Amino acid sequence: MNSPWQRATIQAAAMYMRERIAAGADDPKTKVIYAGLLEVLDPTRRTVRIQRELAASARAAVAIKAAAERRAAAERRRREDRRKLNLGSPTGLERRAGVDRRAGQDRRNR
Repeated sequence: MNSPWQRATIQAAAMYMRERIAAGADDPKTKVIYAGLLEVLDPTRRTVRIQRELAASARAAVAIKAAAERRAAAERRRREDRRKLNLGSPTGLERRAGVDRRAGQDRRNR
């Protein structure tokens, strides 16, 4: 742990930041510095903060996973329906005439 003079210095810095916040310095940087100093003084505070952040990110990950599964299920349905339909040629006209089509010939042994 910290030696007594380090702890006293950190407490003094935290009190200074608390006074600045009470005086109206509401910028995020001051609040983050104050919270960081308190975490140095009380390590369990840091552990609780990290656990809370991990829990929040886990909840967000579950929501994202559920949404991805719904999209995947919808895509699977769309692909299946698309295979059932014969949409014809993408250009609208068949490019190859019956003579040009290669079905029925074996071109491997020429």
